[in-house]
Amino acid sequence: MFDKLANIFRIPDLRKRILFTLGLLAVYRLGGHIPTPGVNADKLAQFFESQRGSFLGFVDLFSGGQLRRLTIFALGIMPYITASIILQLLTVVYEPLAKLQKEGEMGRKKITQWTRYLTVILSAVQSFGIAIGLQKSGDFVLTPGPSFILMTMLTLTTGSAFIMWLGEQITERGIGNGMSLLIFAGIVVGLPRGVAELYDKVRTDAWGGFTAPAVVILIALMVAIVAFIVYVERSERRIPVQYAKRVVGRKVMGGQSTHLPLRVNAGGVMPVIFASSILTLPQTVGYPLRNNAVFAPLFRWLQWGEPLYTLLYAVGIIFFAYFYVSIVFNPNEVADNMRKYGGFVPGIRPGKRTADHINEILTRITLVGALYLIIISFIPEWMITGIHLNHLPGALGSFFEHLPTWVTNGLGVSFYFGGTSLLIVVGVAMDTVTQVEAQLIMRHYDGFTPRSGRIRGRRTW
Repeated sequence: MFDKLANIFRIPDLRKRILFTLGLLAVYRLGGHIPTPGVNADKLAQFFESQRGSFLGFVDLFSGGQLRRLTIFALGIMPYITASIILQLLTVVYEPLAKLQKEGEMGRKKITQWTRYLTVILSAVQSFGIAIGLQKSGDFVLTPGPSFILMTMLTLTTGSAFIMWLGEQITERGIGNGMSLLIFAGIVVGLPRGVAELYDKVRTDAWGGFTAPAVVILIALMVAIVAFIVYVERSERRIPVQYAKRVVGRKVMGGQSTHLPLRVNAGGVMPVIFASSILTLPQTVGYPLRNNAVFAPLFRWLQWGEPLYTLLYAVGIIFFAYFYVSIVFNPNEVADNMRKYGGFVPGIRPGKRTADHINEILTRITLVGALYLIIISFIPEWMITGIHLNHLPGALGSFFEHLPTWVTNGLGVSFYFGGTSLLIVVGVAMDTVTQVEAQLIMRHYDGFTPRSGRIRGRRTW
Protein backbone atom coordinates (compact mmCIF):
# COMPACT_ATOMS: atom_id res chain seq x y z
CA MET A 1 0.00 0.00 0.00
CA PHE A 2 2.83 2.43 0.83
CA ASP A 3 4.42 1.71 -2.54
CA LYS A 4 1.14 2.49 -4.27
CA LEU A 5 0.84 5.76 -2.36
CA ALA A 6 4.43 6.60 -3.28
CA ASN A 7 3.53 6.06 -6.96
CA ILE A 8 1.23 9.07 -6.76
CA PHE A 9 4.16 11.39 -6.11
CA ARG A 10 6.32 9.78 -8.79
CA ILE A 11 4.02 11.16 -11.50
CA PRO A 12 4.65 14.91 -11.89
CA ASP A 13 1.20 15.78 -13.30
CA LEU A 14 -0.71 13.77 -10.67
CA ARG A 15 1.49 15.16 -7.90
CA LYS A 16 0.75 18.71 -9.01
CA ARG A 17 -2.98 18.04 -9.16
CA ILE A 18 -3.10 16.57 -5.66
CA LEU A 19 -0.99 19.33 -4.13
CA PHE A 20 -3.13 21.94 -5.92
CA THR A 21 -6.29 20.34 -4.51
CA LEU A 22 -4.88 20.23 -0.99
CA GLY A 23 -3.77 23.84 -1.26
CA LEU A 24 -7.23 25.09 -2.26
CA LEU A 25 -8.87 23.01 0.47
CA ALA A 26 -6.49 24.69 2.94
CA VAL A 27 -7.60 28.09 1.61
CA TYR A 28 -11.22 27.02 2.08
CA ARG A 29 -10.57 26.05 5.70
CA LEU A 30 -8.60 29.26 6.31
CA GLY A 31 -11.55 31.34 5.15
CA GLY A 32 -13.73 29.40 7.58
CA HIS A 33 -12.00 31.21 10.48
CA ILE A 34 -12.58 34.78 9.23
CA PRO A 35 -15.76 36.13 10.89
CA THR A 36 -18.29 38.43 9.27
CA PRO A 37 -17.90 42.03 10.56
CA GLY A 38 -20.41 43.32 13.09
CA VAL A 39 -21.52 39.95 14.52
CA ASN A 40 -21.26 38.86 18.15
CA ALA A 41 -19.67 35.50 17.40
CA ASP A 42 -19.76 34.22 21.01
CA LYS A 43 -23.51 34.69 21.48
CA LEU A 44 -24.21 33.28 18.02
CA ALA A 45 -22.16 30.18 18.86
CA GLN A 46 -24.09 29.79 22.13
CA PHE A 47 -27.36 30.00 20.20
CA PHE A 48 -26.27 27.27 17.78
CA GLU A 49 -25.11 25.17 20.71
CA SER A 50 -28.67 25.28 22.05
CA GLN A 51 -30.00 24.40 18.56
CA ARG A 52 -27.72 21.38 18.11
CA GLY A 53 -30.54 18.87 17.74
CA SER A 54 -32.54 21.02 15.34
CA PHE A 55 -32.49 21.82 11.65
CA LEU A 56 -30.03 24.69 12.18
CA GLY A 57 -27.60 22.32 13.86
CA PHE A 58 -27.90 19.93 10.93
CA VAL A 59 -27.16 22.71 8.40
CA ASP A 60 -24.22 23.86 10.54
CA LEU A 61 -22.81 20.33 10.32
CA PHE A 62 -22.52 20.55 6.52
CA SER A 63 -20.83 23.94 6.67
CA GLY A 64 -18.12 22.61 8.97
CA GLY A 65 -19.24 24.85 11.84
CA GLN A 66 -18.91 28.02 9.74
CA LEU A 67 -22.57 28.93 10.07
CA ARG A 68 -22.42 29.02 13.86
CA ARG A 69 -19.51 31.48 13.66
CA LEU A 70 -21.00 33.24 10.61
CA THR A 71 -17.71 33.33 8.78
CA ILE A 72 -17.27 34.75 5.30
CA PHE A 73 -17.89 31.23 3.92
CA ALA A 74 -21.02 30.64 6.02
CA LEU A 75 -23.31 30.10 3.01
CA GLY A 76 -21.04 27.37 1.66
CA ILE A 77 -21.78 26.02 -1.81
CA MET A 78 -25.52 25.55 -1.26
CA PRO A 79 -26.39 28.61 -3.42
CA TYR A 80 -24.35 27.14 -6.28
CA ILE A 81 -26.03 23.76 -5.91
CA THR A 82 -29.48 25.37 -5.81
CA ALA A 83 -28.69 27.41 -8.93
CA SER A 84 -27.51 24.25 -10.71
CA ILE A 85 -30.75 22.48 -9.78
CA ILE A 86 -32.89 25.34 -11.07
CA LEU A 87 -31.10 25.48 -14.43
CA GLN A 88 -31.13 21.70 -14.84
CA LEU A 89 -34.87 21.65 -14.17
CA LEU A 90 -35.36 24.46 -16.68
CA THR A 91 -33.57 22.43 -19.37
CA VAL A 92 -36.46 19.96 -19.16
CA VAL A 93 -39.32 22.47 -19.44
CA TYR A 94 -37.68 25.36 -21.35
CA GLU A 95 -36.87 24.39 -24.94
CA PRO A 96 -34.26 27.11 -25.77
CA LEU A 97 -32.23 26.08 -22.74
CA ALA A 98 -32.49 22.42 -23.75
CA LYS A 99 -31.19 23.28 -27.24
CA LEU A 100 -28.35 25.25 -25.69
CA GLN A 101 -27.35 22.22 -23.62
CA LYS A 102 -27.16 20.07 -26.77
CA GLU A 103 -24.80 22.48 -28.54
CA GLY A 104 -21.76 20.90 -26.93
CA GLU A 105 -18.94 22.67 -25.16
CA MET A 106 -20.07 26.22 -26.05
CA GLY A 107 -23.59 25.55 -24.79
CA ARG A 108 -22.33 24.08 -21.53
CA LYS A 109 -20.08 27.10 -20.97
CA LYS A 110 -23.05 29.41 -21.45
CA ILE A 111 -25.16 27.45 -18.95
CA THR A 112 -22.25 27.48 -16.49
CA GLN A 113 -22.03 31.25 -16.85
CA TRP A 114 -25.76 31.62 -16.10
CA THR A 115 -25.32 29.31 -13.11
CA ARG A 116 -22.69 31.66 -11.71
CA TYR A 117 -24.95 34.69 -12.11
CA LEU A 118 -27.86 32.89 -10.45
CA THR A 119 -25.55 31.78 -7.62
CA VAL A 120 -24.67 35.39 -6.87
CA ILE A 121 -28.35 36.37 -6.87
CA LEU A 122 -29.34 33.52 -4.53
CA SER A 123 -26.40 34.30 -2.24
CA ALA A 124 -27.49 37.93 -2.00
CA VAL A 125 -31.06 36.92 -1.17
CA GLN A 126 -29.98 34.40 1.47
CA SER A 127 -27.49 36.79 3.05
CA PHE A 128 -30.17 39.49 3.19
CA GLY A 129 -32.49 37.05 4.99
CA ILE A 130 -29.72 36.10 7.43
CA ALA A 131 -28.90 39.75 8.17
CA ILE A 132 -32.54 40.65 8.82
CA GLY A 133 -33.02 37.54 10.94
CA LEU A 134 -29.97 38.28 13.08
CA GLN A 135 -31.14 41.84 13.75
CA LYS A 136 -34.60 40.69 14.81
CA SER A 137 -33.57 37.61 16.78
CA GLY A 138 -31.63 39.19 19.63
CA ASP A 139 -28.36 40.88 20.46
CA PHE A 140 -26.32 38.98 17.86
CA VAL A 141 -25.48 42.22 16.01
CA LEU A 142 -23.10 44.78 17.50
CA THR A 143 -24.30 47.78 15.46
CA PRO A 144 -27.69 47.08 13.79
CA GLY A 145 -28.79 49.09 10.81
CA PRO A 146 -28.65 49.31 7.02
CA SER A 147 -24.84 49.37 7.06
CA PHE A 148 -24.74 45.98 8.79
CA ILE A 149 -27.21 44.52 6.28
CA LEU A 150 -25.19 45.77 3.30
CA MET A 151 -21.89 44.63 4.81
CA THR A 152 -23.31 41.14 5.55
CA MET A 153 -24.74 40.83 2.04
CA LEU A 154 -21.44 41.90 0.48
CA THR A 155 -19.33 39.63 2.69
CA LEU A 156 -21.42 36.46 2.42
CA THR A 157 -22.13 36.88 -1.31
CA THR A 158 -18.45 37.42 -2.08
CA GLY A 159 -17.54 34.41 0.07
CA SER A 160 -20.04 32.20 -1.74
CA ALA A 161 -18.74 33.35 -5.15
CA PHE A 162 -15.17 32.65 -4.04
CA ILE A 163 -16.14 29.14 -2.89
CA MET A 164 -17.75 28.55 -6.28
CA TRP A 165 -14.47 29.58 -7.94
CA LEU A 166 -12.49 27.26 -5.64
CA GLY A 167 -14.71 24.30 -6.55
CA GLU A 168 -14.41 24.97 -10.28
CA GLN A 169 -10.63 25.29 -10.03
CA ILE A 170 -10.34 21.98 -8.16
CA THR A 171 -12.50 20.23 -10.77
CA GLU A 172 -10.51 21.68 -13.67
CA ARG A 173 -6.93 21.67 -12.38
CA GLY A 174 -7.06 19.35 -9.37
CA ILE A 175 -8.30 15.84 -8.71
CA GLY A 176 -11.90 14.86 -8.02
CA ASN A 177 -15.11 16.89 -8.07
CA GLY A 178 -14.40 20.27 -6.51
CA MET A 179 -17.87 20.95 -5.08
CA SER A 180 -18.11 17.50 -3.52
CA LEU A 181 -14.63 17.83 -2.01
CA LEU A 182 -15.58 21.14 -0.38
CA ILE A 183 -18.60 19.50 1.24
CA PHE A 184 -16.34 16.61 2.22
CA ALA A 185 -13.91 18.99 3.92
CA GLY A 186 -16.72 20.75 5.77
CA ILE A 187 -18.01 17.48 7.22
CA VAL A 188 -14.66 15.90 8.05
CA VAL A 189 -13.59 18.93 10.05
CA GLY A 190 -16.36 18.14 12.55
CA LEU A 191 -14.95 14.69 13.36
CA PRO A 192 -12.64 15.80 16.23
CA ARG A 193 -15.50 17.72 17.84
CA GLY A 194 -17.79 14.72 17.52
CA VAL A 195 -15.20 12.38 19.05
CA ALA A 196 -14.61 14.82 21.92
CA GLU A 197 -18.33 15.10 22.65
CA LEU A 198 -18.72 11.33 22.63
CA TYR A 199 -15.78 11.05 25.02
CA ASP A 200 -17.39 13.62 27.35
CA LYS A 201 -20.61 11.61 27.41
CA VAL A 202 -18.65 8.51 28.42
CA ARG A 203 -16.63 10.42 31.04
CA THR A 204 -19.70 12.07 32.61
CA ASP A 205 -21.87 8.96 32.27
CA ALA A 206 -24.46 11.08 30.44
CA TRP A 207 -26.93 8.24 29.80
CA GLY A 208 -26.49 6.51 33.12
CA GLY A 209 -26.13 2.75 33.00
CA PHE A 210 -26.93 2.78 29.28
CA THR A 211 -23.88 4.91 28.40
CA ALA A 212 -21.42 2.09 27.66
CA PRO A 213 -23.87 0.00 25.57
CA ALA A 214 -25.00 3.14 23.70
CA VAL A 215 -21.42 4.03 22.72
CA VAL A 216 -20.77 0.48 21.55
CA ILE A 217 -24.00 0.51 19.53
CA LEU A 218 -23.10 3.87 17.96
CA ILE A 219 -19.64 2.67 16.90
CA ALA A 220 -21.00 -0.65 15.60
CA LEU A 221 -23.74 1.15 13.71
CA MET A 222 -21.20 3.51 12.18
CA VAL A 223 -19.04 0.61 10.96
CA ALA A 224 -22.11 -1.22 9.62
CA ILE A 225 -23.26 1.87 7.73
CA VAL A 226 -19.81 2.33 6.16
CA ALA A 227 -19.80 -1.29 5.02
CA PHE A 228 -23.36 -0.98 3.69
CA ILE A 229 -22.56 2.23 1.79
CA VAL A 230 -19.42 0.76 0.22
CA TYR A 231 -21.32 -2.39 -0.77
CA VAL A 232 -24.19 -0.51 -2.44
CA GLU A 233 -21.95 2.10 -4.07
CA ARG A 234 -19.96 -0.68 -5.77
CA SER A 235 -23.05 -2.69 -6.70
CA GLU A 236 -24.06 -2.76 -10.34
CA ARG A 237 -26.46 -4.56 -12.66
CA ARG A 238 -24.59 -6.08 -15.60
CA ILE A 239 -26.49 -6.42 -18.87
CA PRO A 240 -24.84 -9.02 -21.16
CA VAL A 241 -23.83 -7.66 -24.57
CA GLN A 242 -22.70 -9.75 -27.56
CA TYR A 243 -20.79 -8.27 -30.49
CA ALA A 244 -21.14 -9.96 -33.88
CA LYS A 245 -18.11 -10.82 -35.99
CA ARG A 246 -17.23 -8.37 -38.74
CA VAL A 247 -14.66 -8.61 -41.54
CA VAL A 248 -12.74 -5.37 -41.99
CA GLY A 249 -10.21 -5.81 -44.80
CA ARG A 250 -8.33 -8.97 -43.88
CA LYS A 251 -9.13 -8.77 -40.18
CA VAL A 252 -12.03 -10.36 -38.33
CA MET A 253 -13.26 -8.03 -35.61
CA GLY A 254 -15.88 -8.49 -32.89
CA GLY A 255 -17.35 -11.76 -31.79
CA GLN A 256 -16.75 -11.08 -28.11
CA SER A 257 -19.05 -11.10 -25.10
CA THR A 258 -19.03 -8.26 -22.63
CA HIS A 259 -21.50 -6.47 -20.37
CA LEU A 260 -23.03 -3.04 -19.82
CA PRO A 261 -22.65 -2.06 -16.14
CA LEU A 262 -25.48 -0.05 -14.56
CA ARG A 263 -24.75 1.25 -11.07
CA VAL A 264 -27.45 0.77 -8.46
CA ASN A 265 -26.83 4.30 -7.19
CA ALA A 266 -25.82 6.08 -10.37
CA GLY A 267 -26.56 9.51 -8.90
CA GLY A 268 -24.19 9.08 -5.97
CA VAL A 269 -24.71 11.70 -3.26
CA MET A 270 -26.17 14.32 -5.61
CA PRO A 271 -29.88 13.45 -5.04
CA VAL A 272 -29.39 13.86 -1.28
CA ILE A 273 -27.55 17.17 -1.69
CA PHE A 274 -30.16 18.45 -4.16
CA ALA A 275 -33.12 17.51 -1.94
CA SER A 276 -31.56 18.94 1.23
CA SER A 277 -30.58 22.21 -0.48
CA ILE A 278 -34.10 22.69 -1.86
CA LEU A 279 -35.61 22.22 1.62
CA THR A 280 -32.98 24.48 3.14
CA LEU A 281 -33.67 27.41 0.83
CA PRO A 282 -37.20 28.44 2.01
CA GLN A 283 -36.23 28.16 5.67
CA THR A 284 -33.13 30.30 5.15
CA VAL A 285 -34.78 32.97 3.01
CA GLY A 286 -37.99 33.06 5.04
CA TYR A 287 -36.33 33.02 8.46
CA PRO A 288 -37.44 36.60 9.28
CA LEU A 289 -41.08 35.52 8.68
CA ARG A 290 -40.96 32.61 11.12
CA ASN A 291 -43.24 34.48 13.58
CA ASN A 292 -45.68 35.64 10.90
CA ALA A 293 -49.26 34.43 11.44
CA VAL A 294 -49.51 33.12 7.89
CA PHE A 295 -46.05 31.59 7.39
CA ALA A 296 -45.36 30.40 10.96
CA PRO A 297 -47.39 27.14 10.63
CA LEU A 298 -45.69 26.35 7.30
CA PHE A 299 -42.20 26.83 8.74
CA ARG A 300 -43.18 24.74 11.76
CA TRP A 301 -44.30 21.88 9.50
CA LEU A 302 -41.02 22.14 7.55
CA GLN A 303 -38.84 21.86 10.64
CA TRP A 304 -36.37 19.03 10.80
CA GLY A 305 -38.03 15.84 12.05
CA GLU A 306 -41.60 16.91 11.26
CA PRO A 307 -43.68 14.45 9.17
CA LEU A 308 -44.13 16.92 6.27
CA TYR A 309 -40.39 17.61 6.10
CA THR A 310 -39.63 13.87 6.18
CA LEU A 311 -42.16 13.19 3.41
CA LEU A 312 -40.87 16.00 1.18
CA TYR A 313 -37.28 14.93 1.79
CA ALA A 314 -38.03 11.35 0.75
CA VAL A 315 -39.99 12.45 -2.34
CA GLY A 316 -37.21 14.88 -3.25
CA ILE A 317 -34.54 12.17 -3.06
CA ILE A 318 -36.58 9.85 -5.31
CA PHE A 319 -37.28 12.64 -7.80
CA PHE A 320 -33.69 13.83 -8.03
CA ALA A 321 -32.39 10.25 -8.25
CA TYR A 322 -34.43 9.71 -11.44
CA PHE A 323 -33.76 13.24 -12.66
CA TYR A 324 -29.99 12.96 -12.26
CA VAL A 325 -29.87 9.54 -13.94
CA SER A 326 -31.90 10.88 -16.88
CA ILE A 327 -29.24 13.57 -17.37
CA VAL A 328 -26.12 11.41 -17.12
CA PHE A 329 -27.43 8.29 -18.91
CA ASN A 330 -29.39 8.12 -22.18
CA PRO A 331 -30.65 4.58 -23.04
CA ASN A 332 -31.49 5.55 -26.63
CA GLU A 333 -27.96 6.81 -27.27
CA VAL A 334 -26.43 3.69 -25.70
CA ALA A 335 -28.65 1.42 -27.81
CA ASP A 336 -27.76 3.31 -31.02
CA ASN A 337 -24.04 3.07 -30.29
CA MET A 338 -24.36 -0.66 -29.64
CA ARG A 339 -26.16 -1.16 -32.95
CA LYS A 340 -23.56 0.86 -34.89
CA TYR A 341 -20.76 -1.38 -33.66
CA GLY A 342 -22.68 -4.62 -34.12
CA GLY A 343 -23.58 -5.16 -30.48
CA PHE A 344 -26.84 -6.57 -29.17
CA VAL A 345 -28.36 -7.89 -25.95
CA PRO A 346 -29.06 -11.64 -26.33
CA GLY A 347 -32.79 -12.18 -26.84
CA ILE A 348 -33.52 -8.47 -27.39
CA ARG A 349 -33.93 -6.88 -30.82
CA PRO A 350 -31.41 -4.04 -31.48
CA GLY A 351 -32.66 -0.47 -31.55
CA LYS A 352 -35.76 0.68 -29.70
CA ARG A 353 -36.35 -2.70 -28.01
CA THR A 354 -32.84 -2.58 -26.56
CA ALA A 355 -33.35 1.00 -25.36
CA ASP A 356 -36.65 0.04 -23.70
CA HIS A 357 -34.99 -2.98 -22.07
CA ILE A 358 -32.15 -0.86 -20.67
CA ASN A 359 -34.60 1.83 -19.54
CA GLU A 360 -36.78 -0.73 -17.74
CA ILE A 361 -33.79 -2.14 -15.82
CA LEU A 362 -32.51 1.37 -15.07
CA THR A 363 -35.91 2.39 -13.69
CA ARG A 364 -36.00 -0.53 -11.28
CA ILE A 365 -32.46 -0.22 -9.96
CA THR A 366 -32.78 3.58 -9.62
CA LEU A 367 -35.77 3.07 -7.33
CA VAL A 368 -33.68 0.67 -5.23
CA GLY A 369 -30.86 3.22 -5.12
CA ALA A 370 -33.28 5.99 -4.08
CA LEU A 371 -34.72 3.88 -1.27
CA TYR A 372 -31.18 3.14 -0.11
CA LEU A 373 -30.43 6.89 -0.02
CA ILE A 374 -33.62 7.53 1.96
CA ILE A 375 -32.73 4.93 4.59
CA ILE A 376 -29.19 6.26 4.95
CA SER A 377 -30.34 9.89 5.06
CA PHE A 378 -32.93 9.36 7.80
CA ILE A 379 -30.52 7.71 10.26
CA PRO A 380 -29.14 10.97 11.75
CA GLU A 381 -32.63 12.49 11.86
CA TRP A 382 -34.02 9.57 13.85
CA MET A 383 -31.08 9.58 16.24
CA ILE A 384 -30.85 13.34 16.79
CA THR A 385 -34.44 14.59 16.83
CA GLY A 386 -36.67 11.54 16.26
CA ILE A 387 -39.80 11.34 14.11
CA HIS A 388 -42.52 13.67 15.38
CA LEU A 389 -45.42 11.45 14.42
CA ASN A 390 -47.30 12.70 17.47
CA HIS A 391 -47.53 16.09 15.71
CA LEU A 392 -49.83 14.69 13.05
CA PRO A 393 -53.32 16.24 13.17
CA GLY A 394 -56.35 14.59 14.69
CA ALA A 395 -56.66 11.08 16.03
CA LEU A 396 -53.60 9.93 14.09
CA GLY A 397 -51.34 12.17 16.16
CA SER A 398 -53.01 11.05 19.40
CA PHE A 399 -52.36 7.43 18.43
CA PHE A 400 -48.61 8.05 18.18
CA GLU A 401 -48.49 9.87 21.54
CA HIS A 402 -47.93 6.49 23.21
CA LEU A 403 -44.72 5.75 21.31
CA PRO A 404 -41.47 5.72 23.33
CA THR A 405 -39.85 9.12 23.75
CA TRP A 406 -36.67 8.00 21.95
CA VAL A 407 -38.80 7.44 18.83
CA THR A 408 -40.59 10.81 18.85
CA ASN A 409 -37.82 12.94 20.39
CA GLY A 410 -34.67 11.05 19.41
CA LEU A 411 -31.56 10.37 21.47
CA GLY A 412 -30.19 13.91 21.30
CA VAL A 413 -26.77 12.75 20.10
CA SER A 414 -24.55 14.55 17.60
CA PHE A 415 -24.20 11.72 15.10
CA TYR A 416 -21.59 13.48 12.99
CA PHE A 417 -20.60 10.54 10.86
CA GLY A 418 -23.94 8.90 10.33
CA GLY A 419 -26.46 8.90 7.54
CA THR A 420 -26.16 11.71 5.03
CA SER A 421 -22.77 12.98 6.19
CA LEU A 422 -21.25 9.51 6.15
CA LEU A 423 -22.76 8.85 2.73
CA ILE A 424 -21.16 12.02 1.35
CA VAL A 425 -17.79 11.31 2.99
CA VAL A 426 -17.60 7.70 1.77
CA GLY A 427 -19.01 8.50 -1.67
CA VAL A 428 -16.65 11.41 -2.33
CA ALA A 429 -13.67 9.45 -0.99
CA MET A 430 -14.44 6.50 -3.27
CA ASP A 431 -14.89 8.72 -6.33
CA THR A 432 -11.64 10.57 -5.65
CA VAL A 433 -9.70 7.35 -5.11
CA THR A 434 -11.18 5.97 -8.34
CA GLN A 435 -9.94 9.01 -10.28
CA VAL A 436 -6.47 8.74 -8.74
CA GLU A 437 -6.42 5.03 -9.55
CA ALA A 438 -7.40 5.72 -13.16
CA GLN A 439 -4.48 8.14 -13.46
CA LEU A 440 -2.10 5.52 -12.05
CA ILE A 441 -3.28 2.73 -14.33
CA MET A 442 -3.16 5.01 -17.37
CA ARG A 443 0.54 5.55 -16.65
CA HIS A 444 1.21 1.82 -16.15
CA TYR A 445 1.25 1.86 -12.35
CA ASP A 446 -0.62 -0.44 -9.98
CA GLY A 447 -3.97 0.79 -8.68
CA PHE A 448 -5.20 0.71 -5.08
CA THR A 449 -7.75 -2.09 -5.43
CA PRO A 450 -6.60 -5.71 -5.97
CA ARG A 451 -8.71 -6.14 -9.09
CA SER A 452 -7.22 -3.06 -10.78
CA GLY A 453 -3.72 -4.55 -11.23
CA ARG A 454 -1.50 -3.47 -14.07
CA ILE A 455 -2.54 -2.95 -17.62
CA ARG A 456 -2.97 -6.31 -19.29
CA GLY A 457 -0.06 -7.25 -21.51
CA ARG A 458 2.61 -5.38 -19.60
CA ARG A 459 5.61 -7.50 -18.69
CA THR A 460 7.71 -7.15 -15.59
CA TRP A 461 11.38 -8.12 -15.81
